[in-house]
Amino acid sequence: MSGVLTLSGLSAATPGGKALFHHLTLSVGAERIGLVGRNGSGKSTLLRIAAGEVAPLSGRVRRTGTVGMLVQRWRDDDTIAEALGVVVRLATLARIEAGNGTATDLEAADWTLPASIDLVFTDIGLAGLHLDRRMGTLSGGERTRVGIARLAIERPDLLLLDEPTNNLDREGRAAIDRLIDRWHGGLLVASHDRALLEHMDRIVELNPVGIRIVGGGWVAFAAAREAERALAEAEVERSDLALRSTRLAAQAAREAKERRDKAGRAFAAKGSEPKILLGARAERAENSGGHVRRLADRQIEDAARARDQARARIEVLTPLTIELPASGLPSQAEVLAMENATVDLGGRRFGPWTLALHGPERVAIAGQNGAGKSTLLRLAIGDIAPATGSVRRRRERLAMLDQHIGLLDDGGTILGNLRRLHPTLDDEAAHAACARFAFRNRDAERLVGTLSGGERLRAGLAAALSGPLPPWLLILDEPTNHLDIASMEILERALQAFDGALIIVSHDFQFLDAVRVTRKIKIDGLPAGVQT
Repeated sequence: MSGVLTLSGLSAATPGGKALFHHLTLSVGAERIGLVGRNGSGKSTLLRIAAGEVAPLSGRVRRTGTVGMLVQRWRDDDTIAEALGVVVRLATLARIEAGNGTATDLEAADWTLPASIDLVFTDIGLAGLHLDRRMGTLSGGERTRVGIARLAIERPDLLLLDEPTNNLDREGRAAIDRLIDRWHGGLLVASHDRALLEHMDRIVELNPVGIRIVGGGWVAFAAAREAERALAEAEVERSDLALRSTRLAAQAAREAKERRDKAGRAFAAKGSEPKILLGARAERAENSGGHVRRLADRQIEDAARARDQARARIEVLTPLTIELPASGLPSQAEVLAMENATVDLGGRRFGPWTLALHGPERVAIAGQNGAGKSTLLRLAIGDIAPATGSVRRRRERLAMLDQHIGLLDDGGTILGNLRRLHPTLDDEAAHAACARFAFRNRDAERLVGTLSGGERLRAGLAAALSGPLPPWLLILDEPTNHLDIASMEILERALQAFDGALIIVSHDFQFLDAVRVTRKIKIDGLPAGVQT
């Protein structure tokens, strides 16, 4: 298969008219292509254009095969069979087996379908699910796997995936990996999952300075990106040096002209030359001086413009930095202790859990969707009380960010949220706290409800960490969900430098490695409690 999808000079915009990307030309054959870029750069829009759901602003789209997109949202009352799109075909087989089949049924019958469904379900960890079960009874990860099963059964020529590993546990992510590795057609996937992107043959980045296409997976792309940043930094240094040199040369030319003019004035004062000759010389000197000034001004203006362009490019390519306050955590201090703690929630008992943290440990909590990871975090922070057992904590030295950064009021500004949560902060201290998290000047007055995922996380960290006592323990629940890769890397660098303790729930193992987790704990939602 060659060129199942061809995009020629494609440009796109939001419904409100905001430009997303321009002049994208791309041919997708039997290969795996990853789409990356900041949130709002147009990745999802590009997939919808590829699927034929929306039209581009300009350019052409050509498809020469079938296209399938991974569905991740379903109606709760749909059956699994309806979600798979096999109701009609299964009904055909049922009529034939009951002796009521027509000639049309016999011609359309696919006797391999039941076995194919069973095989696919076993492969993705859904073995035993009845096809009459409602989608609303499944977890988010199970719903995604049903979408994978549908694609594996239909086998379109081109597969489109939009953030397929969001909210998936280890088994769900493994199912996505197997789908991608075994896919023999074309694949276009928008993702912030760097481990998944390593499976790609090419990566296409949509960014503010244009389209970038790099052969290979994430490691190759990251290397090319770092090389481009290094070149941009070198260009800034060269342009700064050129501007300084141009200014020095102009200053030297002006000083030389002033010396010549001074010598000419001294000669004229002697009165040894006719006045008409002295006047001609003065006119030539004035004209040449004006030409030198204009030439110097133009050279300085050109050098300054080149310097500004180089700096603008490096600002686009260089990531933001945020600074977490020092915790002052003693190396052997008890940060958190649970002893046979259980929680009764939603008709279930979670635990018992026994856990102890001392000093700046970095602990990852793992487990399948629904195992109780978020419940464990709420117990740790003190939002819920244990049904049995005990929990010891220093509540005033703990901070937690849930998946939705729920401590923030969407209707308030970033600065207003900080002042609401920490009323002892004066205006200067609140602005300084915002600045540490890259919200400077007017940015601190932005409404929380208008922020992107990465901006919302930064605002949440500012709110959680700017109290009078910096937290010893920072608890993060799926912090990389809904973050673009640039925002993930900002968070990773900040957490690497944090001197306090961390508890993190995340399925992103590359993120956990980057923040240097020292201990991993697995919970399974069963009475066995915590396993290390």
